[in-house]
Amino acid sequence: MYDFDRIVDRRNTGCVKWDEARKNIIPMWVADMDFAVAPAIQKAVQERTAHPVYGYVSVPDAYYEAVTNWFKTRHDWNIEKESIIYTTGVVPAVSAILQAMIQPGEKVIVQTPAYNCFFSCLRNSGAVLAENKLLRKEVEEGVFSYEIDFKDLENQCADSASKVLLLCNPHNPSGRCWTREELLRVAEICRRHDIFVISDEIHNELTAPGTLYTPWGTLGDEYQQNCAICVSASKSFNIAGLQIANIVVANAKHRARINKRININETCDVNPFGYPATIAAYNESEEWLDELREYIWENYRIFREFFANGLEIKLPVSRLEATYLVWVDITTLNDKVLKKYGPSLASVSQKIQDVLYDDYGLWINAGEHYGDDGYLRFNIACPRAVMLEGLRRFASFVSDL
Repeated sequence: MYDFDRIVDRRNTGCVKWDEARKNIIPMWVADMDFAVAPAIQKAVQERTAHPVYGYVSVPDAYYEAVTNWFKTRHDWNIEKESIIYTTGVVPAVSAILQAMIQPGEKVIVQTPAYNCFFSCLRNSGAVLAENKLLRKEVEEGVFSYEIDFKDLENQCADSASKVLLLCNPHNPSGRCWTREELLRVAEICRRHDIFVISDEIHNELTAPGTLYTPWGTLGDEYQQNCAICVSASKSFNIAGLQIANIVVANAKHRARINKRININETCDVNPFGYPATIAAYNESEEWLDELREYIWENYRIFREFFANGLEIKLPVSRLEATYLVWVDITTLNDKVLKKYGPSLASVSQKIQDVLYDDYGLWINAGEHYGDDGYLRFNIACPRAVMLEGLRRFASFVSDL
């Protein structure tokens, strides 16, 4: 019903993904989809723009109803309206929560490789990074995944300097969608050691068909008093530029601290287009979302086949359970890159990113930014023809090596 093959020209619209790139670049980097948003969202925004005043916003009850009804009906998560704090985005939310819940110099546990903005949030909050490195496992030939190192997580949480676990559920960039069993083990470890959990669930709806997303908020009441859960329609419905997200905090004392920090950071006001777009997303756009997920996973199937059989050197890829971000192992290219560009490179993945951009017209993300230099991250949320052209350019790079 929806045409995800349609190529929408986003240049000259102030678009970070396209306008920060030079002409003829295929951008497969930042987590931003190239699909037209659902018709109901377009209509809602157009109706709001028809009113000639765009002043300060008071978010209406209809917004809270849309959010709570969506999570109840789709994910069996009961959210009380009073537990919701709205703000401009998940990254500002994470920063505010960290600033509210820790003192500078205290440790925050992050499961690496991790979303690059987590590292900047920690730096800006004065926190010390404690890595709980994910364990890579081979799933099948050419495909790998990750597991949580629970023994190390227990040790990290037992450290008296550790105060917070910054969880990514589903996980970016690994593509894991944590199971309920995995999350319950994490929750119990954190409960025993009085670790506050921040769960970034921004990619929650972007799961592979047949894969179940488990909200932290459904794990049980005993795990809800020491956590903050960050959600938004922004990634799933491609409305990140409308700048609205929610923090769900069941504990009133913690909620007051976090809300105070949101106000100190001056991220308590949202724009007049974000809330009607969210209402339309949650109330009227579920069918669009489900068709989108099918399209993305067909893109992934083609992407995976390309890396298995379309290159002169096979490069393993992550098993994508959620998100539209594929994590690709480039370690077999290391020697060739060092030989061609110099043995003293500080980062192989950064060099590959730069060469792809400068010489092949392809923009992807270096794994170094996520805490592992042996990988690249590809965004496949684009029309298939665009993705295939990006892969063709990557194949040319590998061939020239």
